[in-house]
Amino acid sequence: MKRNLQAIWFAGGCFWGLQKFFNLIHGVTDTEVGYINGNTPNPTYEEVYTDTTGYMECVKVLYDTDILDLEDLIRFFFKAIDPTREDGQAGDIGTRYKSGIFYHPGYTSDAAIAQKVHEDVSKEYSVTLHVEIGPVESYYPAEEYHQNYLDKNPGGYCHISPQLYEFAKKANRK
Repeated sequence: MKRNLQAIWFAGGCFWGLQKFFNLIHGVTDTEVGYINGNTPNPTYEEVYTDTTGYMECVKVLYDTDILDLEDLIRFFFKAIDPTREDGQAGDIGTRYKSGIFYHPGYTSDAAIAQKVHEDVSKEYSVTLHVEIGPVESYYPAEEYHQNYLDKNPGGYCHISPQLYEFAKKANRK
């Protein structure tokens, strides 16, 4: 059976917890953590950690469009972050932990959907949202030891609550 797969990238704090969150959502077929939209080629975690490269930690999410709608996926993302934080999530502070939604360059429909959800969510807040929306300009996968980190290291650091993981398990189950 042919699947209709599409990719989108999300940044929102430490990528370990965000990857686990997306892996639990029905319709997500694969994820990969990496670094997005910085200004140096092939960055290492140590370089990104300095907050001098412009990169954000992110999760590349591959999803089946026959099972999971992009608008729903973006709404789920907004549940996993505090969109009002300009400088990161929870205790994760710095440029590398900023929030964003990134799409393939030229995918104007993805851009429009992300903007629509952002506008809808912004109505729930009385302050400005700090979630960047834009095309992928550069992306590099993170080192292997970061991939599915929380599966390899149960009990490892995570800014996402167990309740949000429970939400993700039930999300998109019709």
